[in-house]
Amino acid sequence: MTVQRPAGPIERLALLAEREATKHLTSAVLQGLEGLPQTALEKACEPLPGDVRWEAAPVRELLDEAMDRFDDEPTRADAWLPPRLHATLRLSRREAADPRLWNFLALRLAPDYVIWRNPPRSSGTSPVPQVNKNHFIGSFHKQTFSRLWWAAEFFRNGPDYGPVEIVCRNQETFNSLLRLEIVYHRATARTIARLMEDGTVRTTREANAFFKAVNAAGSTLFFEVMAPDEPWDADAHRAWVAEAGAAHVQYESLPDGPDDFQVPDAAVDALLPLFKNLFTEAPIRGKEQGEAEA
Repeated sequence: MTVQRPAGPIERLALLAEREATKHLTSAVLQGLEGLPQTALEKACEPLPGDVRWEAAPVRELLDEAMDRFDDEPTRADAWLPPRLHATLRLSRREAADPRLWNFLALRLAPDYVIWRNPPRSSGTSPVPQVNKNHFIGSFHKQTFSRLWWAAEFFRNGPDYGPVEIVCRNQETFNSLLRLEIVYHRATARTIARLMEDGTVRTTREANAFFKAVNAAGSTLFFEVMAPDEPWDADAHRAWVAEAGAAHVQYESLPDGPDDFQVPDAAVDALLPLFKNLFTEAPIRGKEQGEAEA
């Protein structure tokens, strides 16, 4: 497999349009027979303005650290990296919703990370092992870096990234949860994380059955009425963004996120009885037979 790290340092982050990214993600590249044409990609990128947040070195160093730490088990990086990537980039939701930034990270800055985290596999549509294109340019819950940022955004409790690590420890449940619109409601996301933190929801089967039950209930019950989200504190977020470059993200301890969107305990308390009931009644395969699951 050709695992290509761009030659020479990349000084600034940039934007890469999907049409340009798609053009260069050939079958030969995805199968590891060729590397990405970095010179052509560099010419196709749109520079970002002169903001300290767009310095590429901190992001590249963070990804290198993740690969060094978890080289024996890349999936473990999914819990460690989201808070630190979120705190390093310091994006607004509007900025994070632009797929061109994530395209740049995946194809130009760190294609080696994408391949390291998502090695080539065979599938029904592709018997020849290759990297799934969605890991480079997929939707927000599939793209390698976008999914990590949004997980941190959805599940942080204001400046506290602790719940993010809990939710992201299990790759299967993490992927399932990001697909559900219920996590857009902060009190719901926080309550789900609380039940995973306290050990109520432990296994993959339990989690997936619970998520489906909450999502189904959310189509008829209005969680936001039961537990309204606090208004977004734009000033707190701007103050956090203004600290970019001054606050080095620590690798050995969790960083601090923006002091906004903190979920009041009262909102979680309002949802907990309902969610515990949904979990108790959720049909979990193997539950009746006492089947164990690691």
